Amino acid sequence: MSIGILGTKLGMTQLFNQEGKAVPVTVIQAGPCIVTQIKTKQTDGYTAVQVGYGEVTAKALNSPQLGHLKKSEASPLRHLHEYRLDTVDEFQLGQQIKVDTFTEGQQVDLIGTSIGRGFAGYQRRHHFGRGPMSHGSKNHRLPGSTGAGTTPGRVYPGKRMAGRLGGEQVTIKKLRIIKVDVERNLLLVQGSVPGKPGALLNVIPARKVGR
Repeated sequence: MSIGILGTKLGMTQLFNQEGKAVPVTVIQAGPCIVTQIKTKQTDGYTAVQVGYGEVTAKALNSPQLGHLKKSEASPLRHLHEYRLDTVDEFQLGQQIKVDTFTEGQQVDLIGTSIGRGFAGYQRRHHFGRGPMSHGSKNHRLPGSTGAGTTPGRVYPGKRMAGRLGGEQVTIKKLRIIKVDVERNLLLVQGSVPGKPGALLNVIPARKVGR
């Protein structure tokens, strides 16, 4: 598995391909990320690389966090993420991970937190159909029956009902990179990705699953 990169969602726009068709893209401020820790089988039992992203003031972190980042001589960073790799020989502490690790046309998986919608009803959360809208109907947006009465005498866990919508980790798989801007550390990915502008995103190369 190749190493990924952390970034920030900036928003959406569109590009025109060679055929003149508009392609919706999401603009991601990706990196640069700093290698803050290298894990090996001898020290940790597995091989991985930890990277940091998002500079903050030293007041935003506690002493253990600052001490951890001091080993790699990195400035205070808000986000840390670990990527498991087969080998870590090509990495070293303090190394920068930039968008040039990706290429145009490459497929990537994007992991982010979806927009929180608060407490939502049946129709918005699960796309239930509505009741009759005619005069006298008492069931416009109500859920209706939720199960039998005497047996089992309760509602089974996991039943689709009203509740908290959004604010969950979402993975969008196999999105194509339309453009890589190395000078400005930008990735333009076809389609939409989770979260609002300013949300943290984790971009990893799409895994190839064999038949």
